[in-house]
Order: sequence, then C-alpha cells, then structure tokens
Amino acid sequence: MKLSTIPKNLKLKGRRVLIRLDLNEPIENGKVVNDFRIRRIIPTLQFLVKNGAKIVVISHRGEKEDSLKPIALYLNKFIKVGFVPDVCGSVASDSIKMMADGSIIILENLRKEKGEEKNGLNFAKKLAKFADIYINEAFSVSHRKHASIVLLPKLLPSYAGFLFTEEVTALSRVIKPKQPLLMIMGGAKSETKLPLIKKYLPKASSIFVGGALANSFLKEDGYEIGKSLADKNTKALSPLLKNKKVFLPVDVVVRNGEVKWIDEVLKSECIVDNGPESIFILENMIGKAKTVIVNGPLGIYQDGFGVGTEKLLKILAKSNCDVFIGGGDTVALVSKLKLEKKFSFVSTGGGAMLDFLVNETLPGIKVLSR
Repeated sequence: MKLSTIPKNLKLKGRRVLIRLDLNEPIENGKVVNDFRIRRIIPTLQFLVKNGAKIVVISHRGEKEDSLKPIALYLNKFIKVGFVPDVCGSVASDSIKMMADGSIIILENLRKEKGEEKNGLNFAKKLAKFADIYINEAFSVSHRKHASIVLLPKLLPSYAGFLFTEEVTALSRVIKPKQPLLMIMGGAKSETKLPLIKKYLPKASSIFVGGALANSFLKEDGYEIGKSLADKNTKALSPLLKNKKVFLPVDVVVRNGEVKWIDEVLKSECIVDNGPESIFILENMIGKAKTVIVNGPLGIYQDGFGVGTEKLLKILAKSNCDVFIGGGDTVALVSKLKLEKKFSFVSTGGGAMLDFLVNETLPGIKVLSR
C-alpha cells in the first residue's frame, strides 16, 4: 500500500484545489491561543500559491455553531486568505468562480452541514463540484469517516499533502521502534488509550500510565482517589495491573497543591498531577530507553496543572531518545515551551496518532493509497 502524494510535476496553475485542513485550534475571547496546526500547514499552502492554484480550504471547528472566521483572520498573519461564510451553497460557488490564480479562500465550518459527520454522498458531491483536485492535509482528523475525509478522494483526483505524508512516514517508524521502548500514556480517554497499551505491551519495555488515566488504574488497584476523574467501570484494567511492565505514579498532587503518596489521598480530595517522585522515576526510565512515545498530559493541564508534564517534556528534550509526541494538550505545552525541534516528531494528531499506531492505517489513508 503506497500513499498517493503530490507529484512534483503536477500541473496546478489555474486549477481549483480543494484542500482539507484541520484548523480546529483553541480560541479564547475571539483569539487563537495555540497555532501549532496552523503553522504546520503553511508550507503546503505556500507551495500551492507559488504554483498558481486556486486554493479552496475546507475545515471544521468545534461544533456546528462555531465559525472559522477567527481562524481565517489569524491565518492572514502568515499568508493572505479570504473567508466565505458559506459551505457549499451559491455564495461559495460564486466566490470560487471569481478566484484568481494563487489565491486562497476558506469556506465556513464543514460541521454546519449535516452531510459532513454523517458521511453524506450528496454533500461530498456538492463540494467536489468546486474543484479539480483534492488534497488531504488533515492527518489529525483522518481517523474519522467523514465526507471530507473518505468520500471526496473517491470523487476527485486526490493526494496526501506534505504534512500528511510526513505524519505517516514518522509514525510508521514507531511501529518497529528502536529498543528499549518506553510508552508514557496520560490524558483521560481510556477507551482510546487502552487498545494502544494492549498492542504495545509485547514490544514495550515499560509503560507508564499518568494523568486521569492513572486514576482509573489506581481505583481498580484499591486506592482511594477521592473526587478525581476516573472511569466508572475499571474491571478491564485488572489484567494490565498484573503486568510488571505497567507502572503507575507513586505520588500525586491534589487540587490544593499538596503532594501526597498514592495511599494518602482523602475522599474529599482530587488528584490533578503526578508528583515529583513519579517524575524522578520517569527520568530514570527515559535514561534506559531508546524510543519514547508520549500521548496525553500527566495532569489537568486545562486547569493550570501542567507542572509534571512540563518537567517531563524538558527531561525528554535533553535525552538521546527518539521521542514521538501526540495529543492536543501535550502538544500545546510543547508549543508553549518552544520545544518542537527537540523531539523526533510532534504529531498534529491525538486520536489519529493512537488509531494509526494500533491499526497501522486510517480511513483517510486507505482512500489515498494506490
């Protein structure tokens, strides 16, 4: 299976290119607060502009009521773009007809149309009429069977973008990693993390479970976790707890900032981060590893408890390991600390990265493969 990438000799001048991006960046008070994904797709847009294409950007943002207009305004800091408050109607159609070679317009949030998430063929056909070529540059949402991901490639000559190809190439290295392999799984979504943990148990030397994910493990292991976020049903974790490769935090930070051993947490307390002793243990594990996979933060980053994850990232940045990082909150901290270039690869995908490592492909990859 070979990914269909953009040919160097592809004639683009005057041709309409429908490019699927992931512009779903966090916005607070109308302003973009993390532009990691935006910065990663600029080289592809610049290539298309340089070669005279008429570039029609499609993307989603949050839910159907959210607009891409603030993103379009922000993009103008990097490259000139226009915004069209329409997805597939006459306003979008008329705007595309008036485009000049080398220009870019961004259509409104795809999720305003039911056909996107419902994978509607009629919706995909309306979008396909806008273009001569389709490019997927949204690896981070290519685990979803949405119309813009899996149907458009069947209706137009289609290619994987530069970043998309880079994601697949880099993450493919993790499938057969340099040994020893250390996995650090954080965040809160056990249903997405457990398949990866189970698949990589045979090939990993150690798997450290942190973040809210660790709360579920601690709960199943009989520890008091108080009011901490955890799964209601944790029985499926029991076999993993018996595996000597799986490690949990030995100390934690509770919401009032106090550091406690895991057997000291009270019913009234909430675990918000890993403690310093757990980070020290992780540092020793990293010193013995050659490959490290990180997905998800060790603390409740969105509430300001990112100290543990920041310390971990700084340790990894100084290591000699191949380090692969994914997950929105983790990547936000990488960006904040300006450490992107210190790691082997920082993925734009969280769930997509996990699914790719488990299944070794994605719905969006399959339709772009020849």
